[in-house]
Amino acid sequence: QVQLVESGGGSVSAGGSLRLSCSASSYTSSRNFMAWFRQAPGKNREGVAAVYDGGVSTYYAPSVKGRFTVSQDRYSNTLYLQMNGLKPEDTAMYYCATSSGFVNPWDRASGYSYWGQGTQVTVST
Repeated sequence: QVQLVESGGGSVSAGGSLRLSCSASSYTSSRNFMAWFRQAPGKNREGVAAVYDGGVSTYYAPSVKGRFTVSQDRYSNTLYLQMNGLKPEDTAMYYCATSSGFVNPWDRASGYSYWGQGTQVTVST
């Protein structure tokens, strides 16, 4: 059982930055994904960014590519999401998740076994 705890959310103005962190309680095996998802009120949960196999590959949603950077520190079992150029449409609850293996496509939420409780990101105009 892996427990995931997110932190770093908050309220910022448009154009601002935030850095989210996700700490895993135990080692997450290799050849798996660690990912960030988000869900805004009344909308489906969507994949934001992911790391595969500790950084071998990274994946981004088109809406955040070029603004967000995902990274993983395998020694501390921590996943990060650096968010720059935030927009009001980025407002959502952000969740960290990890899979037990390869997930195709990477943003298929049902492919992830463990989830954190989320951290709120609010971007105002």
